[in-house]
Amino acid sequence: MSSTFSPSEWSQFVPWANRELWLYGCDLGTEALQAEQEGRDLSSVAKEFARLAAVEPDAGYLEQLLTGRRGAQWFADAGALLDRVSALPMRPDYPFVEPSDLKGIRAQRRRGGALPPWRGSRAKMADRVRGAFLGRVAGCMLGKPFESADQRSIRRWAEETGNWPLRQYQRSPTPAELRRIMAAKPLRPIRPMMTAFYIDRTDGFPSDDDINYTLIGMEVMRRHGRDFTPVNMATLWCDQLPINATCTAERVAYRNFISGCLPPRSAVVRNPYREWIGAQIRADFFGYAAPGDPAQAAEWAWRDASISHVKNGIYGEMWVAAMLAAAYVVHPWPDIIRAGLAQVPRRSRLQAGVERILVEHAAGADFDTLIASIHAEWNELSAHDWCHTIPNAQVVAASLLCGGEDFTTTIRLAVAAGFDTDCNGATCGSLFGLRGGESAVPAEWLTPLRDRLRTGLQDYADRPLHQTAEDVARAAATLAKK
Repeated sequence: MSSTFSPSEWSQFVPWANRELWLYGCDLGTEALQAEQEGRDLSSVAKEFARLAAVEPDAGYLEQLLTGRRGAQWFADAGALLDRVSALPMRPDYPFVEPSDLKGIRAQRRRGGALPPWRGSRAKMADRVRGAFLGRVAGCMLGKPFESADQRSIRRWAEETGNWPLRQYQRSPTPAELRRIMAAKPLRPIRPMMTAFYIDRTDGFPSDDDINYTLIGMEVMRRHGRDFTPVNMATLWCDQLPINATCTAERVAYRNFISGCLPPRSAVVRNPYREWIGAQIRADFFGYAAPGDPAQAAEWAWRDASISHVKNGIYGEMWVAAMLAAAYVVHPWPDIIRAGLAQVPRRSRLQAGVERILVEHAAGADFDTLIASIHAEWNELSAHDWCHTIPNAQVVAASLLCGGEDFTTTIRLAVAAGFDTDCNGATCGSLFGLRGGESAVPAEWLTPLRDRLRTGLQDYADRPLHQTAEDVARAAATLAKK
């Protein structure tokens, strides 16, 4: 496959993605990487990328950029460049076929074998969903303090505080421990904003987007039923979700909504984050409400993902939703993972990336080997790679395959692997909990949360955790096809 830029040339763009996420919609470093990876021919815009990226931020630059004439021109030029990129042709040697429309996605699927039907009672389904929701909260809580830290720093942080391997929620370090941790020069240290998720600094589960979106998925179906539309979802975001509770692709899509740009255009207009993990973390309720029916779960997930993502960004949500639906009726993790892959294009990068994990695990590769191979392919020190759907999907697959029949091992591996720790811990916890029911989530992961759940949603701001799990279970059972 040809490339417009050499690795050394790409490096001039990457710092924008790492430093300047305030440039929502004008993040040129991420756009360059994203467009290259999705197969765009960038030869006609390479010089313009280089010209704009050469303007390096420094002290006082942000204010000048936002308020000065020079800044206004830079934003105008950057926006025009993004618009040009979105219209560029694909490279003729690009080997992947990655549609974003539902009909196109379905036409490109590799059909899997038929699954057995779900024949459980309403009570049994409710038990599975309670387990899934509680498992999701637990996995998220374990991973959240480490969000943004690199794999090496996660281990250093946990070892110094006596929590390696990760067997319990992370506590805050003592001053002496913190000095030793920082002396090791973490590559991507834990951000101060994540300290609210130290178990000794909270009296419950603090608000987090991974849980916000599970409840939004429930709410859109409660309000609009099984036939909800992408516009219904976009409207609900504006009704329930503060814009500052969104990140990356979701924030760009939100900006587009309130500018009058509706789905599906809201996913593509000046959105460099269109294949990042944000949609993958929104899948869960759609899988909960489709027991034994991965195709239905994937369709609902597409309706949600298409408001903010394209291609592999959409496939990640469809894959997770389909896995959850399959986990009602299938037990081995390889079968569940492949049931999810059956709902996404067979010649997509996500299909290839997750299939590689399955094949290498079947050939005997252990967890450390699998994770090392992901880190060799994706640089978690780059914001784009760290937050992209595909490496995080690979981490989820490896953690499920190697976690076996133990909830704690599964979520621990998902977090210890690095990349987007809270998202991957939450997804693995949800899948494990749905497969096994509420009893599959050990009490030691729930008791420290003091039965309290906070969210960023207007109607779900502060609620009892177990009552919320029951509400989610009841809604899923009501909406499931009779």
